[in-house]
Amino acid sequence: EESRLDHYSRKQSSITAPERWIVKKFLNIVGNPAIYIRLPDHSKITTHQQSPAIGMYLLDRGMLWKFLSNPGLHFGEGYSAGRILVEGDLLEFLNTIIKTRPQLHHKNYISQYLLQGFSKNNNNDVSTSQENIYHHYDVGNDFYKLWLDKEMVYTCAYYPSLEASLEQAQFSKLDYVCRKLRLKPGETVIEAGCGWGSLARHMAKHYGVNVKAYNISPSQIAEARSRAKAEGLDSLVEFIEDDYRNINTQCDAFVSIGMLEHVGSSHYETLGGVIDKCLKPDGRGLIHSIGQNEAVPMNPWLMKHIFPGGYTPTLREMMQVFEPFAFTITDVESLRLHYARTLTDWLQRFDEHEEAIREMFDENFLRTWRLYLAGSIANFSSGTLNLFQVMFTRTAMNDIPLTRAYLYHENENITEDTKAWNHVKS
Repeated sequence: EESRLDHYSRKQSSITAPERWIVKKFLNIVGNPAIYIRLPDHSKITTHQQSPAIGMYLLDRGMLWKFLSNPGLHFGEGYSAGRILVEGDLLEFLNTIIKTRPQLHHKNYISQYLLQGFSKNNNNDVSTSQENIYHHYDVGNDFYKLWLDKEMVYTCAYYPSLEASLEQAQFSKLDYVCRKLRLKPGETVIEAGCGWGSLARHMAKHYGVNVKAYNISPSQIAEARSRAKAEGLDSLVEFIEDDYRNINTQCDAFVSIGMLEHVGSSHYETLGGVIDKCLKPDGRGLIHSIGQNEAVPMNPWLMKHIFPGGYTPTLREMMQVFEPFAFTITDVESLRLHYARTLTDWLQRFDEHEEAIREMFDENFLRTWRLYLAGSIANFSSGTLNLFQVMFTRTAMNDIPLTRAYLYHENENITEDTKAWNHVKS
């Protein structure tokens, strides 16, 4: 950090009055957050009534103009490259920005552009989806093993208590999904987008079901198959390296955890058609997805560097999966605060392995992923992002519980192994 500061400080010229005016105007448009912007000549600018303790430092004039031209893209790129420094706690800085920014329903399109930048959703056809998934999930299993739980669950956990560890919370999430689906031994389950196979193995091991799990990430499929074989579950679980659009097997339950974010809203009806083709008349389904309150494009920096082709739908947009096929929605639950807690645990573990990650990749990668995790915490904590679990059945399928009590009591089909775990939790 010191050498970088010395490098840029030797090259700086004074900032002009018009440049200072533009920076002030920017802060005003985005809601006058309690931050300052330190300019390359070391001067600070703020429009907040008090003297903020946190801010961002733009190290050179080129970065200043790149940032002002498209903050949604260039803040992240500048931070990753070390040309923008956050002075103070990164999470506090991001929380302050997000809580202050105007919302889309205020119709302040200038502020929305300044905060979101220009972004468009990629066409998630079969070949593009493969490229997008490779970009994020095939950076290396060893990387994810450093900071995920031992089962490598890379989706929102479910914390049964404030004291629960990440491992306990991810086990609870897997079992919570199984209880929602009311799985019975011998049934067939299709999972679309199975990650490293944790849910598929949990369903087979603890509920005695047969699972066909689909994924287009070669490294994830290889890890999932290896773990299933080591646990003696390969006779119950089949991991299939293929696109969800090619699923055509009949099933008693259909589940997708964390895949809808990669489908793209233009393909929601296609996914619904796949489910309609596969789900038996008395079948049940669950889709678990990150969502948002207002239909705005994904941040362009996230689209370019973290989740190409990604989009987080509103609850209204998610209905495009179900409505064309007359599926009945039986339950909707928000796990927003559970995801904020999950990400907090991930970031803590990520930071604990900072040196190992830097050696695997480089400083730019390290700063990119730290910003992604911290920004996600801020967005879930503020309510900008949500996490929806939507349950559904065929129309007029009335074999469903009248209350939610079955979700919070021990399932009669659960194995002794899970009963022992529930005893520990209680």
